[in-house]
Amino acid sequence: MYIGDWLGKRELLTPDRLALVDDTTGLRYSYRQLNERANRLAAALRHECGVRKGERVAILARNRIEYLDALFATGKLGAILVPLNWRLTAPELAYQIGDSSPRVLIADPEFAPVVRDVQAQAPIAMLLWLSGANDGVVPRYDDLIARTDGGPVTEEVDLDDPHLILYTSGTTGRPKGAILTHRVIVWNSLNTNVGWDIHADDVSIIHTPLFHTGGINVLTLPVLHAGGTMILMRDWSTERCLELLQQERVTIFFAVPTMFQMLLDSPSLAQTDFSSVRFFISGGAPCPVPLIKAYQQYGIPFRQGYGLTEVSVNCFTLNPEDAIRKAGSVGRPIFHLDARVVDEDGRDVAQGEIGELWLRGPTVCAGYWKQPEATAAVITDGWFHTGDLVRIDDEGYYFIVDRKKDMFISGGENVYPTEVERAIYEHPAVAECAVIGVPDTRWGEVGRALVVTRADLTLTADDLLRHCRERLARYKVPKSVLFLPELPHTSSGKVLKPELRARYGTSERSAEEGVVA
Repeated sequence: MYIGDWLGKRELLTPDRLALVDDTTGLRYSYRQLNERANRLAAALRHECGVRKGERVAILARNRIEYLDALFATGKLGAILVPLNWRLTAPELAYQIGDSSPRVLIADPEFAPVVRDVQAQAPIAMLLWLSGANDGVVPRYDDLIARTDGGPVTEEVDLDDPHLILYTSGTTGRPKGAILTHRVIVWNSLNTNVGWDIHADDVSIIHTPLFHTGGINVLTLPVLHAGGTMILMRDWSTERCLELLQQERVTIFFAVPTMFQMLLDSPSLAQTDFSSVRFFISGGAPCPVPLIKAYQQYGIPFRQGYGLTEVSVNCFTLNPEDAIRKAGSVGRPIFHLDARVVDEDGRDVAQGEIGELWLRGPTVCAGYWKQPEATAAVITDGWFHTGDLVRIDDEGYYFIVDRKKDMFISGGENVYPTEVERAIYEHPAVAECAVIGVPDTRWGEVGRALVVTRADLTLTADDLLRHCRERLARYKVPKSVLFLPELPHTSSGKVLKPELRARYGTSERSAEEGVVA
């Protein structure tokens, strides 16, 4: 009965231990209190909304405690939670709602205008507002759960039953809904807790959006599985994050490199007490080595990880003591996960050679929702084809070279933008960068560097290219540099290279876009 009901088991084991701190309201919840909230919602969904096992419940909201209520309540019911990205437009949301056909949409009134637009494009069986005035038409979340008693709600749930449909970012066509079963979620937590040594005394922060696997699966579920404490932030705030790290005695902290850079740039960093921190974890994008080294002066062990939505996000682990010695590596495969590096024909490459990373284990998703052909294209005999190019060194450490689709060929030579970006990040004036391939009549394609500089430092294209020539083979050095005020990002903090290629990936450019060397 506890496969889908983690909180029910946690209440039995550690009822009075602190589970969650809601930074928005200041309220603190024990595992007993958190479980009671989830039971109330589960009862309301079953009896008031008619949700049955296997049916979908969608949610459109910023980070708030009701998000976790919905996550655990659907688990109790054997229902499937569909987190929706609130940054999407109405047509994008309408596609995902039409694709997943939720019985209930739980929505924050903040997004009422877009919800109304979605309703005109895709039918919503039942809408449930999280707060606001009761208009007599749309039921209110608090009113529904107030009518339930908070008693146990159970459903026979199998490990292979779906629990989450997480839509990919859609950087290549329509988003696809990755199906994460209870088995995937359980094994991700087991892998994470063993591989990263997470235990009941750990405290962490939820600041990444809960509609993203990074918000749900990187630390939230593993820490709660272990009986630890999570601090829930509504949105990312650099200064508030530093305050919480100190006030709540945070022990482990995950962020993407962009966020770690924002913390590093804050004037409050030097006054922050990090004595409780066991380690930081960077993921979501390659972490520049200078950034890792910058945190060494504060005595903070830095780990790098690697994962993706379809393999439940925590796939590799790198010990803190290797953060500098193996800078740029994501480490080795986590405990219960197999990895291969293969060529175009699916044959293992020799050590040190570059190939595509394939992963196999109990954390591989069950495929894509209603897309059997797309599923068959990426899963072969249990092996998930990640689309990431990697190499393995002589000690068995894995290095992510680039996304397969981001690589370009210049004069017959493969150029991996991540490698070029790593060299660019070594320049102290660079805050953020991305490298893309652009057409060239002589070489086929050449590199273009898109660079954001630090506010207090200046940099010219000539200076940057000279810096690159000292570190890279000639064919890898970008042929042009554009200085931009900022780079576009996905909700998980990754740079949106398709958007950059669409705007800056031609041989021409307008004069105001930057400087071409």
